[in-house]
Amino acid sequence: MLSLQIPTAEVFEPLLTPARYKGAWGGRGSGKSHFFGEMLVDDSICQKGLRSVCIREVQKSLKQSSKKLIEDKIQSLRLGEANGFKIFNEVIETPGDGLIMFQGMQDHTAESIKSLEGFNRAWIEEAQTMSITSLRLLRPTIRAEDSELWFSWNPRRKTDPVDMLLRQGTPPTGSVVVNANWAHNPWFPSVLEQERQDCLNLTPEEYDHVWDGGYATVMEGAYFAKHIAQAKTDGRIGNVPPDPLMTYRVFVDIGGTGAKADAFTMWVAQFIGLEIRVLNYYEVQGQPLDSHLNWLRSNGYTTDKAQIWLPHDGKTNDRVYDVSYESALTQAGYQVTVIPNQGKGAAMARVEEVRRLFPSIWIDKTKCAGGIDALGWYHEKKDEVRNIGLGPEHDWASHGADAFGLMCVAYQPPRAPVTSIDFATEW
Repeated sequence: MLSLQIPTAEVFEPLLTPARYKGAWGGRGSGKSHFFGEMLVDDSICQKGLRSVCIREVQKSLKQSSKKLIEDKIQSLRLGEANGFKIFNEVIETPGDGLIMFQGMQDHTAESIKSLEGFNRAWIEEAQTMSITSLRLLRPTIRAEDSELWFSWNPRRKTDPVDMLLRQGTPPTGSVVVNANWAHNPWFPSVLEQERQDCLNLTPEEYDHVWDGGYATVMEGAYFAKHIAQAKTDGRIGNVPPDPLMTYRVFVDIGGTGAKADAFTMWVAQFIGLEIRVLNYYEVQGQPLDSHLNWLRSNGYTTDKAQIWLPHDGKTNDRVYDVSYESALTQAGYQVTVIPNQGKGAAMARVEEVRRLFPSIWIDKTKCAGGIDALGWYHEKKDEVRNIGLGPEHDWASHGADAFGLMCVAYQPPRAPVTSIDFATEW
């Protein structure tokens, strides 16, 4: 039997042993796709008749598939028809009447997915884009004895289905998952090293996601991406303890109640000298006022220690309970300030205030993790046809960013102390 001698980076060695689920996540230049491509060719030789499918969530043409990569691996390993490999337009035949197919999951339904029953391998590339529906269809379909599902991806968000499956909580039985980045690749090319250095120097806010496999905390057009990156470099995002003698200031963006309500968000900060120290972040969806009050009290932000700032709609009565947030919070014992409506352009005015004050802002990395994600994602909506900006995008990140902007609008620097004049001396 033909035996291939394929050099393997140490980081991928745990994936060489049989496992139901195999995953490799990380940044650019790690060699994830090359490893899985070589392993698929090797498995096709060692297990004659192996049926494999290479999957992406969306695949409009074979140019978007891994077919060319696998063809290159077959050629570089000096394999061909004599070894049982035949390359056709849409599929690759492998030894012993085996097969490698290339498909997009969005093209499948609960009925059509049955065509993959009996397949031994499913390699999901760019797995961060796979939907929960696709995962639920695919997992029970690949059910042949000793079948395996392989996932390679550059993480995007913690809530992406592949991360929820393999990295958050307890992964499925029989899972082997590795973190592979450029530094683990002994064949990392010099041209990519220059790209890496350029990214580090020119777009540092993207570096962690692109090269080190961090979650995407910034998006193209994000308003505060560079400011967050600089704050991390300066050490202003880390452990930020409260000053027990200073007032807690709570800044709110109002959501609502019900499953489809916008998120209700709160930032807790202290203004100490010329610094804004951001201590905590709260975000829920569809919860009543009592839930917000319970969180404040349980964290020590009680009526004798904390004050609350609301946006202009804090004066508006809730449609369900016919009471405004201002009156309800005041009745709960808090001192409440409502920031007046700034009119047209208010959203961008908040953005500019945040940018102006960011060098003076310190943020607790752990307690504000969800809020930092929102700030990094908050971005401009684009008219793709005319290539013009349409103002801030209203999405999951906008509520946290709006409350943060409210904090910066409300901030007033301390006044310099008035010094007395010694008239006799001056005279």
